[in-house]
Amino acid sequence: MRLSLVSIPVKDSIEAHEIYTSKLGFITKEFNPEHHLAIVVSTEEPLGVSFLLEPCEGSFAENYQASAYKANLPIMVFSTHNVKAELKRLQGLGVKLRPDLNNPEWGLINMFEDGCGNILMLEEKSN
Repeated sequence: MRLSLVSIPVKDSIEAHEIYTSKLGFITKEFNPEHHLAIVVSTEEPLGVSFLLEPCEGSFAENYQASAYKANLPIMVFSTHNVKAELKRLQGLGVKLRPDLNNPEWGLINMFEDGCGNILMLEEKSN
């Protein structure tokens, strides 16, 4: 068994689709604005795990998202080969970065906001 699809709670799936594709660098797998359906994948692994940008307003996920944000907890972790370069790219696109870079024993990390109500973490992976 392997992971195929995960859901990320967002305030607005149409706006989230725009942010995740134009700023965060994902590509569209499926998009149907009429049904608020937005699924994206990594450009590096287009056949890998898909991300359902799930509208959470009025659902239990709305409380989960707000609680995680208030507690300064990332809702998802993404990896890149060069955190500093990716953060510079994201910042240039207007993405709000969180605290300065940190360098724990498992690698370089930082957090940023997706603009859809979530904090995301970015970690550096060499492979």
